[in-house]
Amino acid sequence: MNAPVLTEHLDLDGLRRQIDTALEDYLRGKALAARTERLPSVPVQVLHEFVFAGGKRIRPLMCILGWHAGHGHGETGPIVRAAASLELFHAFALIHDDVMDHSVTRRGRPTVHRELAAFRHSAAFGENAAILVGDMALACSQEMLNDAGLRPGQLMAALPVIDAMRSAILYGQYMDLDAAAQPADDVYRALAVIRYKTAKYTVEHPLHLGTALAGAPPDLRSALSAYALPLGEAFQLRDDLLGVFGDPKTTGKATQDDLREGKRTVLLALALRHATSAQSSTLQRLVGDPHLDEEQAETVRAILTDTGARDRIENLIDTQHRTALRALDAAPLPGAAAEALRDVARTLTERTR
Repeated sequence: MNAPVLTEHLDLDGLRRQIDTALEDYLRGKALAARTERLPSVPVQVLHEFVFAGGKRIRPLMCILGWHAGHGHGETGPIVRAAASLELFHAFALIHDDVMDHSVTRRGRPTVHRELAAFRHSAAFGENAAILVGDMALACSQEMLNDAGLRPGQLMAALPVIDAMRSAILYGQYMDLDAAAQPADDVYRALAVIRYKTAKYTVEHPLHLGTALAGAPPDLRSALSAYALPLGEAFQLRDDLLGVFGDPKTTGKATQDDLREGKRTVLLALALRHATSAQSSTLQRLVGDPHLDEEQAETVRAILTDTGARDRIENLIDTQHRTALRALDAAPLPGAAAEALRDVARTLTERTR
């Protein structure tokens, strides 16, 4: 495959199809290798089903757009395969996150640990096996990158970015776990968790990986970070809203999960900051209750709305979106790459799932 001319429109749906093809080819190869070596088929099968149960391919897409932003040229096959490896890294993060959060559904179906628990009628087996499937996804991500067909110099440039991405998400996940012991109205801490747990590995590091594969100068990364971080934060803020107010048929996730978990979101922090004493008491009592029912969830939603927290999150999403677009306008990017990044920014902030 040859790189398209950068002045032309980039077909985002076409890129997603290429990413899916690369993932399908890789996972089929893993399944064949398991059969050949007479290894259990379940781990790869479950991983394959999870990857293709949904997902917007944001991280691989950002990587490819980063390559275009960096004036990448030459064969695109290795770039697409390297980018697709990020979807396996994302699978690792989601599978482990669902275990830690005791989530019930993901992408409109039972979470991996729930699915595996049903396989052996054992919750302990399900959680332990899901951790291993998540570990497999992480290992496969690196293997797919290694075998993508990159030039040695490209692979060497990619590895520090991958290391930084791994570190960021692990620190972010730890910060998220530790947040349960911190004041629930700490807006700044909640924003820090978003930056390290989501924004960096969703937008910033994939873009950096693409520029590294393109051999772009380091100052381009700084320009793209000014776009990536506010956009990544807006993306997660939208996710937090959808986690409470979204339509489960569209999001594929129950709207009580985050409330039952007691997730320390910016949405909750803002509500507590502006709640009356009675409202605060109700939030403290209900949020984090693992047996929260729909009627109680509606009570929480009403408080989140009445305190103005929901509107403040919408305003913050809009502010971060505009900040990202201003950074994009100031960045020295090819026209097609800039336009595609603009389209992605709109999709991520206006989405309903």
